[in-house]
Amino acid sequence: MKIEFSKFVSNREEHSNVSDVLDGEDIDQVSLLEEEFGSYIGTPYALATSHGTSALHLAMLALELKRGDKVVCSVNSFANVPEVVRHFDAEPVFIDIDADSYNINLDLLEKYLQENKSKKLKAVIVSHIAGKVVDLQRLYSIAKIYNVKIVEDASEAFGVTYNGEKIGSTGADITCFDFSSHLKKNICNGGMFVTDDEELYERAKLLANHGISRDEDALEYIYDVVDIGNDYSLSELNAAYIRAQIKSQDENIKRNQTIAKMYSEGLDGVEHVTLPDINDGEHPFGLYIVKIDKNRDSFAVELKNVGIETGLHYIPLHLLTYYKSKYSLRVNDFPVALRTFQQVLSLPIYPSMSDEEVKFVIKNIKKIAKTRV
Repeated sequence: MKIEFSKFVSNREEHSNVSDVLDGEDIDQVSLLEEEFGSYIGTPYALATSHGTSALHLAMLALELKRGDKVVCSVNSFANVPEVVRHFDAEPVFIDIDADSYNINLDLLEKYLQENKSKKLKAVIVSHIAGKVVDLQRLYSIAKIYNVKIVEDASEAFGVTYNGEKIGSTGADITCFDFSSHLKKNICNGGMFVTDDEELYERAKLLANHGISRDEDALEYIYDVVDIGNDYSLSELNAAYIRAQIKSQDENIKRNQTIAKMYSEGLDGVEHVTLPDINDGEHPFGLYIVKIDKNRDSFAVELKNVGIETGLHYIPLHLLTYYKSKYSLRVNDFPVALRTFQQVLSLPIYPSMSDEEVKFVIKNIKKIAKTRV
C-alpha cells in the first residue's frame, strides 16, 4: 500500500465547472470565485490571485512596503513569507515559536514591539500552522497598541473558525490563502487576498493587473498605467476547480478531524511519539504534526520504505543558507524552533484518505517505534 502525503480531490462539481470553461460557456469563473469565497468567509472584499505567494506579495504591495521597512514573522514559516518581504529590499524580523502550537510566540512578539518602536516597522505576518489559530484577540490588541498592520498567512486555515467566525473575517488587515500550499499536492494553483478595508482592496485590485486603469465607457483596448504593479491573475480553469472546493470545505475539515481522532486514539501511549492536542474543536488539522524523540529522519525513511509519505513544517528560516548568511543568524538564536524542528513530522491527512489507510499508517508507526531504544 502507498499512502501519499497529500492527494487532490476531484468530484463531479469540479469536472462540471472545468468543462464549462473548456466548452466556452459565458461564465466569469474568477469573479464568481471571488464572490463565493467572500460569502463563505464572510468578508466584503476577496481578490483571487495566481498563487498563495502572489497573494502575500500583493499584500506587501498594498501596504506600500519600501526599502528598509521591517516586517515581523515567525521563524517557523515557509520560505515564501520572508521572501516576499525581501523582494522589496525590506527586512524580515524573526520571532521564536510557542512550543505547543508551533505558531509565533505572542509574548516574544510583544516584547520585540515594545523594544523596537519605529516608523519602519510596517507589519506582522502571522502563519497559522496546521490551521491552529493563534490568539487573535490578543494579537489584534498588540497590533493596535504598537500601530502595526496584521497580515495572516492562512495557507492551512481555509474554512477554519475562531470564536465562531471564519479566518479572513476576524479582524486582520489582510488575510492570504493558498489553495496549493507547501507539500499539499493539487492539480491547480490559486490564492486569495482578503480584506475588509476598501482602500487596501482597491489598491490591491489596481496593482494586481499592472497598475492599469480603464475608463468603463472607453473601448476595452484603451488603458492607462497609473502605478507599478504586476500580473497576479488567476486562470479561469483554476478558478473553476477551486469554486467547487469551497462547497466541500466544511465537510473536508470534518473528515480531517475524524482522521486526527483516529490517529490520536490509535497512537495513544506509543513510546517516542508525542501527539498533538485534539481537544480544540476548531482545529481543522490541515496538518497532523507529531514529535519523534528518537532520530526523526530515520523514522521518516522507514515509513517511506513501507510506502508512507511524510512532511516537515517547517525548516526554521534561520537554518536556511540565505537568511543565515544575510542576517548572521546563529543556530541557537531560536531555541524552541530549533528543538521543535529536530522532532516534528507531519503525517498524511486529507479528506479522501480511507480508514484502512489511516490504520496502515498507525500500524507501521507502532512497529517502527518499537525498534527505538
